[in-house]
Amino acid sequence: MIETIYIARHGFRLNWINTNWKSPTGLPRDPPLAAHGEAQAQELAAYFLAIPEEKRPTIILSSPYYRCLQTSQPTSRALEVPIYVEHGLSEWYSPVAPGSGLHPRPSAAAVMQSYFSEIDPSWSSIWYPTRRGEDVETLHERANGVSDLLVTEIEKRFGVKHKNILLVSHAATVIVLCRALLAQPDLPLRVGCCSISELSRKSDSSGVLGAWEAKALASGSHLKEGASRDWGLEDIQIANGKVISDQGIPGTQDEEDNCGPQIHRSSL
Repeated sequence: MIETIYIARHGFRLNWINTNWKSPTGLPRDPPLAAHGEAQAQELAAYFLAIPEEKRPTIILSSPYYRCLQTSQPTSRALEVPIYVEHGLSEWYSPVAPGSGLHPRPSAAAVMQSYFSEIDPSWSSIWYPTRRGEDVETLHERANGVSDLLVTEIEKRFGVKHKNILLVSHAATVIVLCRALLAQPDLPLRVGCCSISELSRKSDSSGVLGAWEAKALASGSHLKEGASRDWGLEDIQIANGKVISDQGIPGTQDEEDNCGPQIHRSSL
């Protein structure tokens, strides 16, 4: 049974300081880490290596975006644990403007393994977010579904093998995951780069949602310069009571949009 869930945001992105960045994968909106972000990822690994072995994560589940896998890699190497690619932890995109196309979707784990050998492609994603984007309510629904399915599937597949897991994701997704697991849908939270949230399972809990208590939320105490570039859902741009739409990728409007849960749970 999982006892501790660590949730980290990716490190500092290159596109925040360099407008001429190139995507290593060729995927639009998939920047790598800046040198500062790479250093933060190393500090993240050092933190986990320094805590007692029985508290260290034994698997990492990462968003498929390059910056998250890049953040996961030093910890994977330091702890000698695999990275599983989970699309349910993907970046949040606001709804696409009508007729502008779909949002990008990263490649499958087997493809990303050519960039990060630490990836174990045997894990099949349990959730895909829609390429049409999500409003805030839908984002929370995704977090609830992913949290429930993810914990349940890990325990079903691996039994008691993994007591501590690490999720590596993006600011908005980290926030709603914490809200879902703590059953606090209005939890105020701002998340900085490479910050860590630590959620511990309550001894008298049942189920998944609401079965956890926070030992730390978006902590940057392990980082020499602290957690930088923090972000919260209150930063979302709203117009006429709705999230401002975003542009899709031109020419993709007819592409496949397989989305939602990929395995069945009676509670969904």
